[in-house]
Amino acid sequence: MKNRKDNESGHVQKDWTKGSTVHNLLTLSWPIIISDSLNLIGPTIDMIWVGKLGAASIAGVGVAGMVLMVARLGIMGINTGMRAMVSRFVGAGDTDGAICVAQQAFIVSGTYALLMSAVGITFAEQLIGFLGMGPDVVSEGAIYIRVAFISAIAMSFHIVPEGTMQASGDTVTPMKISIFMRVVHVVLAPFLIFGLWIFPRMGVKGAAAATLISLCLGMTVSMWVVFTGRSRLRLTMRNFRLDFNLIWRIVKIGFPASMMMAQQRFARILLLLFIAPFGTLAVAGFAILERIEIFVRTPAMGFGRGAGVLVGQNLGALQPGRAEKSAWQAVGFAEGIALIFSTLMLIWPEAVIRIFSPDPELVEVASVFLRILAVGYLTLGFDAVFLQSLAGAGDTVPAMIINLVRMWLVTVPLAYLLPRLTSLEVNGVFWGIVAGMVCGTAAYIIYFRTGRWKYKKV
Repeated sequence: MKNRKDNESGHVQKDWTKGSTVHNLLTLSWPIIISDSLNLIGPTIDMIWVGKLGAASIAGVGVAGMVLMVARLGIMGINTGMRAMVSRFVGAGDTDGAICVAQQAFIVSGTYALLMSAVGITFAEQLIGFLGMGPDVVSEGAIYIRVAFISAIAMSFHIVPEGTMQASGDTVTPMKISIFMRVVHVVLAPFLIFGLWIFPRMGVKGAAAATLISLCLGMTVSMWVVFTGRSRLRLTMRNFRLDFNLIWRIVKIGFPASMMMAQQRFARILLLLFIAPFGTLAVAGFAILERIEIFVRTPAMGFGRGAGVLVGQNLGALQPGRAEKSAWQAVGFAEGIALIFSTLMLIWPEAVIRIFSPDPELVEVASVFLRILAVGYLTLGFDAVFLQSLAGAGDTVPAMIINLVRMWLVTVPLAYLLPRLTSLEVNGVFWGIVAGMVCGTAAYIIYFRTGRWKYKKV
C-alpha cells in the first residue's frame, strides 16, 4: 500500500502526503467542518435560548463572549503553534517529535488557562463595565462570564488532544467527540436556563453551566483517546521533561497568531464602542451578527484547517507543490459555500435574525446589518483558507501584519468616520467592516502567490 503507513498499534493508516489532493482535502475537511461547527455553535445555542430572556440578556452574553474570546487567544495561539509542528513532524515521519510537541503544549496551555481564569473570575464586572455597557448588561454579562472562565480550563485540556489528532491526520475522532459534547450541551441548556423538570432556573448562568459540563466531558474523552492510543498518535507523559527550546518554537509560531486574533478582538470591542451610542438594539444586533459570522465562516475555516494539515505534512515531506495545490483547491470549495451563504442572507436576512430573537424591532435593525455584511462574506473563502494554510506552514507573521494593517488602517478608521461624516449612521460601522474584509483578502492572495511560506522552518 503505497499511500499508507502503520502506527505504533499496527493499524494501517492513510499517508496524507500521497494520493489525490482533492480526495485528501475533502476526507480531512468534512469532519473538521462538522467539529468546528459543533464547537462554535455552543455560544450560538446559548444566544438562541438567552434571547428569550430579553435584549439585555442577549447583549450581556454577547459582550461577555467577546471578552472571553480575547482571553482565550493565548490558548488558541499555543494550539496554532502545536498544530503546525505536529503536522510537520508527522509528514517527516518523526512520531516522537510530534509527541514531544504535544507534551509541551499541555503544560503551557494549562498554565495559561489557570492564570487567565483567575483574573477573569475576579474582575468580571470590571471587564464588562469597561466597554461602557449599562448596568443591566453588566449584571447579565458578569454572571455568564464567571462560569465561562472556569470552562476555559477544561477547554485548554480539550483543545490540545483535539489539535494533535487533527494535525496528525485523524479528523474523524475529534468530530465524534464534538457530536457527543454538543448533544450534552443542547439537552442541558434549556433545562438549566429555564428551570425545567428538576432543575433550578439559572438564567444566563445556566447557559454557561451547560457549556462547562459539556466541555469537561469532552476533555475527559479526548484525553482518554490520545493517551490510550485510539488515534494516530499515542501520547504519553513517560520520560517527560520541560523542553524550553521546543516551547519557544511553539510560542514563536503561536504568538503572532495570538496577536493577530487579539487585535481582531480588541478592534471588534472598539467597533462595539462605536455602536453602543446607537442603543441596546444596535448592540444586541451586533452581538447576533457576531454569532452569524462564526457560523458562515466555519465551513471556510474547516477547508482551511484541512488544507493546513496537508500544507504542514507535505512541507514536512518536502513536497511544496502538493502543499500549494491543496490550498488553492480548498479556496475553490470554501468560496463556493461562501457564495451560497451570502446569497441567502441578502435575500432572507429577517428569517436568519428571527432564529435568535422574535423581537420585531431587533429583527428590523439586525437585518439591515446582515445585508451589509453579506457582501463581505463573499471574501471569506480566500481569507480563511490562506490564513489556515499559512498557519499550517508555521508562517504566522505575515498573517498578523495583514490583519493589523487592514483592521487599523481600513476597518477602524472607516467605522469611526462613516457614521459621523455621512448619513449612514450606525450602518457606516458595518460598511467599514466590509471594506477591511475586502482589503485583507487581496493582501492574502498577493502574499500567498509569492510562495515565501514554502520555505518557512518550524
